[in-house]
Amino acid sequence: MADAFEIRGGKRLSGEIVPQGAKNEALQILCAVLMTDEEVRIKNIPDIQDVNRLIEILGDLSVKITKNGKGDYSFKADSLDLEYIKSDEFKQDGARLRGSVMLLGPMLARFGEAYMPTPGGDKIGRRRLDTHFQGFVELGADFHYDEDQHFYSLSAKELKGSFILLEEASVTGTANIVMAAVLAKGVTKIYNAACEPYLQQLCKMLNLMGAKISGIGSNLLTIEGVNKLNGCEHTMLPDMVEIGSWIGLAAMTRSELTIKEVSWENLGIIPDTFRKLGITIEKKGDDMLVPAQEHYHIRKFIDGSILTVTDAPWPGFTPDLLSIVLVVATQAKGSVLVHQKMFESRLFFVDKLIDMGAQIILCDPHRATVIGLNHESPLRGTSMISPDIRAGNALLIAALSAEGKSTIHNIEQIDRGYENIDGRLQAIGADIVRI
Repeated sequence: MADAFEIRGGKRLSGEIVPQGAKNEALQILCAVLMTDEEVRIKNIPDIQDVNRLIEILGDLSVKITKNGKGDYSFKADSLDLEYIKSDEFKQDGARLRGSVMLLGPMLARFGEAYMPTPGGDKIGRRRLDTHFQGFVELGADFHYDEDQHFYSLSAKELKGSFILLEEASVTGTANIVMAAVLAKGVTKIYNAACEPYLQQLCKMLNLMGAKISGIGSNLLTIEGVNKLNGCEHTMLPDMVEIGSWIGLAAMTRSELTIKEVSWENLGIIPDTFRKLGITIEKKGDDMLVPAQEHYHIRKFIDGSILTVTDAPWPGFTPDLLSIVLVVATQAKGSVLVHQKMFESRLFFVDKLIDMGAQIILCDPHRATVIGLNHESPLRGTSMISPDIRAGNALLIAALSAEGKSTIHNIEQIDRGYENIDGRLQAIGADIVRI
């Protein structure tokens, strides 16, 4: 029997909460340790399933791993077992983790060959890998896909710099191509590159290791190839999706929460998007205070039309927080249209919120209109299943604000992305137990 969370909602919470290290940064940064034979030390690594699984894969590749303390590891990739990545064992391990696709760039750059099973991860519609492979081919790699084995392979005697125009600003695609280009001969320019803070972190770390990447934070990256990289020390950013989730949690439970060390300059439009929903957010140094609010009023656009919250590539609003916005809007005063442009099927969890008494019209797989209840009729506790990481966290917030008892099943999906979430919620007064 799999674990579930049992939650008694409707309680006010209070206190401080520390965001974990960023999951999406960790998956890129950990793959980059393969780029050098020298030691790389990384701090603030979140203790979550997806990240731990990638660390295990690095161990199976014979990377020497030392745990220095909580979230603090040293890696040394000086004698790798390259046979492992052709093995049946890797076909299983790699397929369970979508982030393992970012092993391709470092392996190809350093060893001239790379292999990858078709990756798993969330069930949120198709996520194509074409961008990754197109970039590698433009750098001079040969690409082969074995349909029977669902296995990708890449090889290159030598990678050569090139001008690459990405057809989509894919974060993992940009990360993979950057890592390959760093050790290629000559200059690579990547246009329509993703500019997410986590990708900026990867580029800064590679530059610390001796890479020559310019244009960081823009959509045109210029990379002068170098012969080899050295070790470095890197500290990861806090997870912006968690920070957004705690803002939503404070509003839904009418609680005062302080979120510690949020790295304001890397939050983009996240705070302002929640302010448009009427939530007060105060800056206290590098901490964020969300005061207790009895009501929050959704703003309209200047011409009086209904507010639309939509996702877009950075510096637009991250798709990972749309599910939180949707939940928070259920108890706001006013209405909002949530438009999920970047992924399919991510709004299908709204039927669970409707069961809890939320007023939501699902227009199509990409759009939902939320009519806020203004805390006048609270959500009702119910039993539900978490479909993916982000929706799971949104349902958790709904349950914590709801009257009565809720049970959330399939919480492995929540554990994949959030470290000790039940323990951290209990510490601020939530009634949540793992059963």
